[in-house]
Amino acid sequence: MRHRSVADLMTPTAVAVQPGTSFKEIARLLDEYGITAVPVVDEENRPVGVVSEADLLRRHTAKDGPSTADAMMSSPVVTARPSWTAVEAARLMERHRVKRLPVVDADGRLIGVLSRSDLLQLFLRRDRSIQEEIREDVVVRILRLSPSAVHIDVDEGRVTLSGTLDRPGLGPIIVRLCETVDGVVEVEDRLTYEAAETAPVAPEGVEAVPSPPEGVEGARSSADGAEAVTAVPPSPDTAEAAGAADPGRFDGPGLDGPRS
Repeated sequence: MRHRSVADLMTPTAVAVQPGTSFKEIARLLDEYGITAVPVVDEENRPVGVVSEADLLRRHTAKDGPSTADAMMSSPVVTARPSWTAVEAARLMERHRVKRLPVVDADGRLIGVLSRSDLLQLFLRRDRSIQEEIREDVVVRILRLSPSAVHIDVDEGRVTLSGTLDRPGLGPIIVRLCETVDGVVEVEDRLTYEAAETAPVAPEGVEAVPSPPEGVEGARSSADGAEAVTAVPPSPDTAEAAGAADPGRFDGPGLDGPRS
């Protein structure tokens, strides 16, 4: 799966000011471009701080000290790299409680700005595009299942998975992978699974006994803690064979002594 990067979402032409830019000029730029903060860069275009609306209001309320960018800015500046994923950038914003991140290249020079509103573009992705990525990347390419193995319904970024799978362990994996797809708001799991074959279970109170060895005719049962053997009458062929092997054996009713 390909996640959209910071480079895909950022505003490439960033508005920036110099350390000596005045209060009024910064306020004018924020209003003109409809932004809430502006990076402050040095002579090599490397960010050294950020001036936000809150910084301007704080300076206006205090009414003391210089009113230039370098005196009002928040520093050190928190920056992002263009190769980062949107998730990485969002976590950095949350950690530092900022609404915008200057984006810098390998030399630390400003190349763009990423805002919260830029990140929200992920959730404007078309439902059909989300559905196709889940089917082609998650179901077929990663899990190697048939495209028809899972029914995927997407409505306003909410994904519903249904269908019958042969392995219960696949369900949580599919859900987790779907949650990482750009534009997915939530995932509902309605997957079912084929019943697995199970060994027969003995009724309550009856001890399960293994089958007798091959060639042994008998069945064992257990009751009240005592073991008994229930004899199984031999077949006529078995009896005849036994009589031939042991001439002195009783072979039927009415005989009360050995044969002569």
